[in-house]
Amino acid sequence: MTTTTELDARTPGLNLGSDVLYLSKQNVLDLAISRAEIIGYTRDALVEHGHQRYEMPAKIGVHPYPEVFFHAMPAYVPGKNAVGCKWIECYPNNPAKFGLPQTTGLMVINDVESGVPVAIMDSTWVTAMRTPAVTVLAAAKLHPGAETFGMFGCGVQGKEHVRYAAEALPDLKTVYVYDNREAAADALIAELQGQVPFTLVKGESIEAVVKSSEVLSSATVILKEPLAAVKDKWVSAGQTILPCDLNTFWDPKTTKRADKYIVDSIEEHELFANMGYFPGGLPTIVAEIGEVIADVKLGRENSDQLIVNSNIGMAVCDVVVGRAIYDRAIAQRIGTTLAL
Repeated sequence: MTTTTELDARTPGLNLGSDVLYLSKQNVLDLAISRAEIIGYTRDALVEHGHQRYEMPAKIGVHPYPEVFFHAMPAYVPGKNAVGCKWIECYPNNPAKFGLPQTTGLMVINDVESGVPVAIMDSTWVTAMRTPAVTVLAAAKLHPGAETFGMFGCGVQGKEHVRYAAEALPDLKTVYVYDNREAAADALIAELQGQVPFTLVKGESIEAVVKSSEVLSSATVILKEPLAAVKDKWVSAGQTILPCDLNTFWDPKTTKRADKYIVDSIEEHELFANMGYFPGGLPTIVAEIGEVIADVKLGRENSDQLIVNSNIGMAVCDVVVGRAIYDRAIAQRIGTTLAL
């Protein structure tokens, strides 16, 4: 039987059951965890998910206003010694109304052996990092050798998608970016062009980006009624579409006619459909992306297949990344110890 002294030896400076480590966003940044490392942690989480070695109930939430949600996202991944919960909220009007991010939140990491909370951390950085990690891992698996990529949305997620594409998609030559706020696209290109090994191009229109790109992703807003900003007639055979915004940005006709509709979590997509986010009905799901990355199920089988892979975020990725953050913070003695 593990004793308290042995448990404390694993977490120097932290008395389990009496203390909890608080990590601000700056604390997490100070740990200097690379994007390549985040991709590795995220791949590990997806493989565990693909092999069904996890526990993760579908998100539960509350909705103070019609356009917003708060979600509780717990998960346990035995193979990574990771258990915890993210409490995240999405307020699409925050940037314009208050000058605040649309997504904010906190994450709690627990000790698997004793159950006690060991860390509380800002979850916006974790979300910003693991979301594009899933996209580029999926893109590399579903569309190897892609030379063109289109990104809709040039905010925090858009920028990170471009940075992560540079880490995981070595054949990219051109990335097209588009935002309905033209200044946001200009700012992304000005900031990142010197940091990535491919050419960044501001899309002239949504249609032009779609028709120029083999792989496409969107990180815009999440709404119940589809915007259908991308018209189905613009989408061609052989493309790979990777939305991070549910059924919002793309014409539902496209997801319905895709040769393969893949999701990160079937249970969570069914939950969102029951909440009204797929008013025309959820497309037929053929696999979860973890299954494809773990080689449990096939992804792309020929170059003409149109594939849509909807990834809305899974707690298994959050807690695996969160556990890695906590372990490094303990090793580097970073963070603030608070009394429970």
